[in-house]
Amino acid sequence: MSVEEDGYKKGGEPKKFDPSFKGPIQKRGCTDIICCIFFLLAILGYFAVGIVAWSHGDPRKVIYPTDSTGQFCGQGLLEKKPFLFYFNIMKCASPMVLLEFQCPTPQLCVDQCPNRTMTLVNANAKSEDWKYYKMFCREDPGQKSVTQILKEKLCPAYLISSKQFLQRCFPTLGKKGETITVGDNVKFDDGRGKIRDAKDLVPGMKNATIVMEGRQVAMKIFEDYTKSWYWILICLLIAVVVSLIFIVLLRYVAGVMVWVMILMVIAVIAYGIVHCSIKYVNLKDTPASNITLQQLGFQPDFTVYLHIRQTWLAFIIILAIVELIIILLVIFLWNRIRIAVELLKEASRAVGYVMSSVFYPIFTFFLLAIVIAYWGVTAIFLSTSSEPVYKVFNETECPHARETCNPENYTLSDMKRDCPLSECLFAFYGGETPYHKYLIVFQFYNVFLFFWCANFVTALGQMTLAGAFASYYWAFKKPDDIPAFPLCAALGRSLRYHTGSLAFGSLLLAIVQVIRVLLEYLDHKLNAAENKCAKFLMCCLKCCFWCLEKFIKFLNRNAYIMVAIYGKNFCRSARDAFFLLMRNVVRVVVLDKVTDFILFLGKLLIVGLVGIFAFFFFSGHTDAFKGATPSLHYYWVPILTVLVGSYLIAHGFFSVYAMCVDTLFLCFLEDLERNDGSPERPYLMSDNLLTVLKKKNLAK
Repeated sequence: MSVEEDGYKKGGEPKKFDPSFKGPIQKRGCTDIICCIFFLLAILGYFAVGIVAWSHGDPRKVIYPTDSTGQFCGQGLLEKKPFLFYFNIMKCASPMVLLEFQCPTPQLCVDQCPNRTMTLVNANAKSEDWKYYKMFCREDPGQKSVTQILKEKLCPAYLISSKQFLQRCFPTLGKKGETITVGDNVKFDDGRGKIRDAKDLVPGMKNATIVMEGRQVAMKIFEDYTKSWYWILICLLIAVVVSLIFIVLLRYVAGVMVWVMILMVIAVIAYGIVHCSIKYVNLKDTPASNITLQQLGFQPDFTVYLHIRQTWLAFIIILAIVELIIILLVIFLWNRIRIAVELLKEASRAVGYVMSSVFYPIFTFFLLAIVIAYWGVTAIFLSTSSEPVYKVFNETECPHARETCNPENYTLSDMKRDCPLSECLFAFYGGETPYHKYLIVFQFYNVFLFFWCANFVTALGQMTLAGAFASYYWAFKKPDDIPAFPLCAALGRSLRYHTGSLAFGSLLLAIVQVIRVLLEYLDHKLNAAENKCAKFLMCCLKCCFWCLEKFIKFLNRNAYIMVAIYGKNFCRSARDAFFLLMRNVVRVVVLDKVTDFILFLGKLLIVGLVGIFAFFFFSGHTDAFKGATPSLHYYWVPILTVLVGSYLIAHGFFSVYAMCVDTLFLCFLEDLERNDGSPERPYLMSDNLLTVLKKKNLAK
């Protein structure tokens, strides 16, 4: 059989078998060149967007606090002043804080937070206190009076003993019984002649420290990781070993697991029929149990229906029908189920011969990590590539409130003249330049290329594994005819000849995924709307594109297998794979469900075993590990990490196994259609598969 061409002569007659063929074709040409060029240009554009973002962006805007003039505390000229001090923390209780993320009070970078509680009036009367107090003034007030200092907002009206958190100064609050205190006092002087309760500081602190509790938890979690990381790695290593053992065992127990699963389903349904029959008989002499469901009507309490014999009769009939259908399916699909089992066993053998394939997901994960990191860094730089925006803040009525202003000439502006007590303070980052106007376009391009590149990396892994496992299947004498280093050879072929096909398939998927993201965004915006028609239409669109994404993923996966085997372009390979599967749709469904169930059991087993071990180890609920268990704030942190990591490891191993099954299945279908067992066209499937199909290769 020659697979350098389509494999069929005109009229559908297969070509003769070529005994020199040892896997996917070696003589190939580049496929989907135009899409390859577009992909490379898009990547160059992606790098250009990254360079522009990196040249304009400044991540310090989300890392360091910013004072009222837009300068970063702890950076540049303020390197020795890393903490942000609020003149009046109670102003942070304004709802505007949650909208513009800036308190309407002067903010100053300081070298230390105040450790004393005093007022401006009291400090101004004592030279030693006044020297300390001026450390928290925007500029040296000189000989100005207290009234003038407060009017020009050069210094805060009062200082409260504070502690730094997240590089910000917050009052040191405590409790005496149920009473909130600041320092040791339940009241404090606000510097304007009013004596306030310490509890008045709480609302401002809540808004100003909206992430405070979350950051504390994050620090504790980080500390737990520093104490338990090596034990987490040991648990994940156990997950790797168990995954390898499970794949090896599948060669021997796949058949047993499938038939036990089928028998268990039949037994469970049979038990359900028996249980319902017992309930039906026991209700025979119960009063009012013989009324019909129609007579009973709708009841909000559904337990009422369980006291009616007709309900249990309906359960018996439904379960009996389901039981009958399953038994008939097993009888009529007996041979196809046996084929699925043999393919599962054959996949285990293939993974055993191409053992390096088990570790290929690490390479895919590494590439995906690069894509995700580049997207994340570019997104941060794009989001921080804006300029500081200043707005008018005031404590009294002002017609210019929240209007944009320029701090350099604000004292001479009409806004200041109309509102003498107002100030021009830093509000947030934005911009009106052409670059800032098209910033949303760059963000969209960043998201789109992220999906395209991530799908490309995934597609590369699928085609590489498909090429390696196809080399195993089409080897006439296994393992002698399997090429050396089949995985590396398949990776080289995929990148050298089929980058365009990979880019084409991943582009289709990326377009659908971006549309789904936009639909989710629109749906989020429509949540507040009361238009039920729009909500229904949005729900239908989301459902349709979800189905479309699943279909494209299925089609791409099989198209990549055909590209890996025959070297055709993406569209032709997708068409051939689709029609090949449609001609064997029953086999496809049976194999898909059997494989899914086996792999689901494997993941469940691995995650369960490793998770149970992690629970008993980190929780300290057993005496066996008490000496080695680290002291943790939250013992569930390493347990959840181990569970998620074990699932990802199991998924990585079994994704290789699933790709192997899909590849061998397509090869198996091709083998059946192209060959007839004659010396000229012998079958290349295993002897067990030949036995199941009651076929054999004729001797020469």
